[in-house]
Amino acid sequence: MRVVMFGYQTWGHRTLRALLGSGHEVVLVVTHPRSDHAYEKIWSDSVADLAEQHGVPVLLRNRPGDDELLGALKEAEPDIIVANNWRTWLPPEIFDLPPHGTLNIHDSLLPAYAGFSPLIWALINGEKQVGVTAHRMDAELDMGDILLQRAVPVGPADTATDLFHRTVDLIGPIVTDALDLIASGEAVWTPQDRSRSSFFHKRSLEDSRIDWTWPAEDLERFVRAQSDPYPNAFTHHRGRRLRIVSATVSQGRYGGTPGRIFIREGDGVVVVAGAGARSGRLPGLVVKRVRTEDGTEHAATDYFRTMGGYLTDRP
Repeated sequence: MRVVMFGYQTWGHRTLRALLGSGHEVVLVVTHPRSDHAYEKIWSDSVADLAEQHGVPVLLRNRPGDDELLGALKEAEPDIIVANNWRTWLPPEIFDLPPHGTLNIHDSLLPAYAGFSPLIWALINGEKQVGVTAHRMDAELDMGDILLQRAVPVGPADTATDLFHRTVDLIGPIVTDALDLIASGEAVWTPQDRSRSSFFHKRSLEDSRIDWTWPAEDLERFVRAQSDPYPNAFTHHRGRRLRIVSATVSQGRYGGTPGRIFIREGDGVVVVAGAGARSGRLPGLVVKRVRTEDGTEHAATDYFRTMGGYLTDRP
């Protein structure tokens, strides 16, 4: 089949790499210009560079729909469009243009976690597995009929970085398997169960701010979900932003006010956590490593040399 690819960053790069290694012909690539957005500088393998290395024409667009792009798509005469990590909505005059429509590759197990940063949100929420879905694009973002899904388990110590590497390795096989099913006429499309759908917004700085009224178990996942190279979970200490690099749930139960820097436990420092912390029946968060705004990383036991005081969500 003749394939046009819409994609960006490492997800798009892996998709294009799979297409170039398949028995299908990539006739045009559309990708975004480089961005300074914090989350778009992570996993930023260049789709444009890979396409140019293989002699595939490339168009750069922030948003689709202009006459030049539509003309180029029609001239390319694709049998199918394949999209992965295209950051804006594609209009129907694009996604319905080829005979086989548009196959979108999304890094969640749809219908859950449609939208942005699904791995981070899934880890924060304690999901037991994550994965990749190949589905038909329609007018509703990430809501089209599903062709294939592949899943991987989430371990008790996994970070978002671990899950990225595990799921990005699923992209190549799911792209080639999906295209082979479509080309052979053996594709079976399953409508999504809308009662199970959830849609998440693009992450920003505010979404990394620690709320010490969350239970310690939730905060421990919150820290793992924002592992390097993602922007870390952060709080404030004595008016200055402090990033929490690693943490665990305490063995002991600690009472008091959420955010109180309380006591050493093992190789970390316990911070009181949970809206019901006053009961003394909840664990705290054992902060192990922190990073100051100048980029210096410290063991928490070195940084918090005396106990007392509070970590706060604002300066």
